[in-house]
Amino acid sequence: MKDKVILVTGGGQGLGAAICRTLAAEGATIAVADIKQENAARMADEIRSGGNRAFSYAIDVSKPESIQLAIEEIIYEHKKLDVVINNAGIDVTKSIDELAYEEFQKVIDVNLVGPFNVAKAAFPHLKNSGKGHIVNIVSTAAKRAWPNASAYHASKWGLLGLSHALHVEARKDKIKVTALLAGGMQTPFILERFPEVDPNVLQDPRNVADTIKYVLSQPEHTVIPEVMVIPMTETSWP
Repeated sequence: MKDKVILVTGGGQGLGAAICRTLAAEGATIAVADIKQENAARMADEIRSGGNRAFSYAIDVSKPESIQLAIEEIIYEHKKLDVVINNAGIDVTKSIDELAYEEFQKVIDVNLVGPFNVAKAAFPHLKNSGKGHIVNIVSTAAKRAWPNASAYHASKWGLLGLSHALHVEARKDKIKVTALLAGGMQTPFILERFPEVDPNVLQDPRNVADTIKYVLSQPEHTVIPEVMVIPMTETSWP
């Protein structure tokens, strides 16, 4: 991990923040990207205060021009990009009767089109790395379904398919692609939207971040295309 430059989208809080902390502690240079510049800057400051390397970037993953600008800055400042972790994600919890067309499209744009946008912009630089890696944060929502989450399920099932397609396509360029299916976590993504949920049935996001570290630590000729990480008390998986 040492000396790698790693871009983490949605890195300002929750799982993204845990990923940034974990990989920075392993010696990586972290490009903390978030749609909220202040969150990205705060996380980068925290990492630097611990003696590690991090820089912040404002990115809206649904807008290719925003991504392109940030990646150009990363390459200018660090001369390379080794790993992309597509972690940014949103949800709108509504029934199809209540869900607006625009709300459905926004979830798709961030959760599915966003990782494609980032992967496409980063791809030439990952090829140049010679050992590039894309990690897409998927969800158990890509393996089953529950009510009032049609947009989220559509985006995550699609992201799983995109991940496997890129895994096949990118191997010739020595780029690894991994889909990480995370179960429920003790993050604002769940706890702020569903305060009635018992946090004890959720997993610490640091455990998921440690799994990403393991995925990125595989030998050059080994890749993990898909891995699932769920708490023992997972309720979104049979």
